[in-house]
Amino acid sequence: MNTPITWYLKKQVERTIHNLEKHNIHGIYVEEEEQLQETIKQLVAEHATVAVGDSVTLFKTGIIALLRNGDYCFLDKYREGITSAEKKEIYRKTFSADTFLCSTNAVTEEGELYNIDGNGSRVAAMIYGPDQVIIVAGINKIVRNLDEAEQRARQYAAPLDAKRLGKNTPCASLGYCVDCQKEERICNYFTVIKRQFTKGRITVIIVGKSLGY
Repeated sequence: MNTPITWYLKKQVERTIHNLEKHNIHGIYVEEEEQLQETIKQLVAEHATVAVGDSVTLFKTGIIALLRNGDYCFLDKYREGITSAEKKEIYRKTFSADTFLCSTNAVTEEGELYNIDGNGSRVAAMIYGPDQVIIVAGINKIVRNLDEAEQRARQYAAPLDAKRLGKNTPCASLGYCVDCQKEERICNYFTVIKRQFTKGRITVIIVGKSLGY
């Protein structure tokens, strides 16, 4: 059904993708998880070495299952029984992976990607290393500008993630950021990708529904 809300969201997505493209970042819009999975299959070559960053979205949309069951060399840091040393080795191998998939804390209508990371492994691979980076983001991740992006990441996404991970931080109790200095703080690396040096290396797939944090 064509409603004022769907019209508004369509215009918001159009602005965002237009500005991503201006910054050498490819933008794609899909409506449903099935379209997303088919798009991933088209973008990721068979037998490719694939790594992922921490992402609720990738699990909820079935992308992790797709990578596990597909014809890929999947560096699965979530596999049962993995040790800390093995996970650390996967983080290092990620930089030479063919494809890296993750989500983002926010994407601005001006075509920028804003993220906060705990140990930096996700944002580091987004910025440099893998030849192909695919970012999957629900339409709820779109904000107007960097001010709104930081607000969204610090006051919404980070407290939810800290709660999910069982962290002993004030935000996991209060539900909002107080810029704590706790040892378990997950807000350590604040990054903005305003432009991609290599055209098309990063692809942002916007899914037309609310996904992740």
